[in-house]
Amino acid sequence: MLSKIGYRIKTIIFLKSLRLRIFVIVMLAGIVPAVCLRYGIMNNYEEQAVEQRIATVQNQLMVLANHLISNNYLTNYQSKEQSFQTSKEVINAELEMLSSLYEGRVLIINNNYKVIKDTYGISEGKIIISEEVLKCFLGQNSSHYDKEHGYIEMTTPIVRTIRNADDSGKNSNKAASGEIVGVMLTSVTGENIVATLDKMNRKADILELILVVIIISLAIVLSGVLTRPFHKITLSINEVKEGYSDKEISVPDYIETERIADAFNQLLGRMKVLDDSRQEFVANVSHELKTPMASIKVLAESLLSQEDVPAELYREFMEDMASEIDRENQIITDLLALVKMDKKAQALNIAALDINHLTELILKRLRPLARKKDVEVVFESMRPVVAEVDEVKLSIVMTNLVENAIKYNREHGWVKVTLDADHQYFSFRVSDSGMGIPQEELGHIYERFYRVDKSHSKEIGGTGLGLAITRSAVLAHKGTINVESTEGEGSVFVVKIPLTYIA
Repeated sequence: MLSKIGYRIKTIIFLKSLRLRIFVIVMLAGIVPAVCLRYGIMNNYEEQAVEQRIATVQNQLMVLANHLISNNYLTNYQSKEQSFQTSKEVINAELEMLSSLYEGRVLIINNNYKVIKDTYGISEGKIIISEEVLKCFLGQNSSHYDKEHGYIEMTTPIVRTIRNADDSGKNSNKAASGEIVGVMLTSVTGENIVATLDKMNRKADILELILVVIIISLAIVLSGVLTRPFHKITLSINEVKEGYSDKEISVPDYIETERIADAFNQLLGRMKVLDDSRQEFVANVSHELKTPMASIKVLAESLLSQEDVPAELYREFMEDMASEIDRENQIITDLLALVKMDKKAQALNIAALDINHLTELILKRLRPLARKKDVEVVFESMRPVVAEVDEVKLSIVMTNLVENAIKYNREHGWVKVTLDADHQYFSFRVSDSGMGIPQEELGHIYERFYRVDKSHSKEIGGTGLGLAITRSAVLAHKGTINVESTEGEGSVFVVKIPLTYIA
C-alpha cells in the first residue's frame, strides 16, 4: 500500500516537471504540424488527381458525344444500313478503347432512359432512372469519387444542336439551341490514384518516423538545455542551505532566473541582517543582564571585605543593590513583552475603545513624573475618537512615547499630545521640547537596546527596549509610526492606527 502511494506521489511530481512539459511542447510543436502537413498534401494531391482525371475523361467523352450526334447513333441504333453499321462499329470501338484505357464502363442512355450501349454488355435494353441521369437530362453535369471502392462516376450529356431558321428561311447561328437527347454514364477506375497515394504514404511514413526520431532527440536536448539554469539555481541554493557558501547567486541565462536569483539574494541578505541582529541582540541582552549582576557582585564583595560596616553604609549599599535588582527585573519584563510582541500569531484583544478617555488616563498617571521634572504636559483633542484596538498594547504605545518625551526633556520644558482622526485612521502625536535626536541616529532608534544618549542613559533609566516594543505594538494594529527630530530642539512622534481593525 505504501509503495503504491509512493509510486503515485513520484508520478505526480514527475508530471509537474518543467523539463517534461518543455519536452511535450516541443514534441507537439514538431509532430502535429508535420502530421497535418502530410494529410494536407495527400488530400490535396488526391483532389487534384481526381479533378484532372475527370477533366481528361470528360473531354474525351464530349468528343464521343459529338461523334454520336454526327452519326445519328441514338436515333439509328437499330438501322441495318451498311454506312451506319460501319460508323457504329467505329464508335463502339472508340467506346471500348476508352473503357479499356481507363478500366471503366460506359453506358449510353437515350431520352427514353433506355441503355442502348453498355461496354460491359450486361445492361443494354434496360431502363435506368437515377438521380445523376435525371439531373444530366436537366443540364446538370455531375461527378462523384468513391474513395472506398476507388472509382469515379460521371455523367456527360449528349447534346444535339438545333439551328432555327430566320425570316429569310436560312439557318442562323445566333438562333442555335441545344437539345439533350442522351446521357453517357461513365465509371472509370481510380486505382492508379490509389496506388500513387499508397506509395506516397509509405514514403511519408518513413519520413515521419525519421522526423519523430529527430524531434524526440531535439526535445530531449532542448528540455535539458532550457531547464539547466534552474538546475544551477537549485544547486546554488542547496550550497547556501548546506553552509558551503554564503555568496550571492547569479544565473543570468534568462530574465526569469535573474529575478529568482535577485529574490533569493534579497532573502539571503535579509537572513544575514536578521542573523546579525540576533547575534547583536544576544550580545546586548548578555551585556544588559550582566551589568546589574556585576554591580550587585561588586557591592556585595565590598560589604564582605569590610569589617564592622556602619549601618548607614550597609543601608546605602543595600539600596544600590535593590536598585540594580529592579533594573534587572525591568530588563527581563521588557524582554518578555518584546518577545510577545514579536510573535506573528499574537492574539489581540480587540474592542471598541474611547481613545480620548484612554489618553487622559495615561496622562494622569504620567503627570507626577512630569511635575517632578517641571515639564508641562498639554493634551489637545481635535474630535472624539472611538477605534477598534487592544487597550493594553495601545496603552504601552502611548505610555512609552509620552514617558520618553518627559524623561528626555529639559527643565521647564513642555510635552504636547494631540489626538485627531479622519474617516480611516486616528493619529496620536507627541511633540516635546527635549534634547532631540541626531539625524544619523533616527534609523536606529527602534533597535533593541539602542540608546541615543548613552552617557545619560543610566541616569535617566530605561532598558533601551521601549521604542522597539512600541513599534511592534503599532505594527500589530496594522498602523505606522514616524518621527521627526532636530537635535537640541525636540522631537515629534506620530502614530497612525486604523479606526477599524482588519485581521
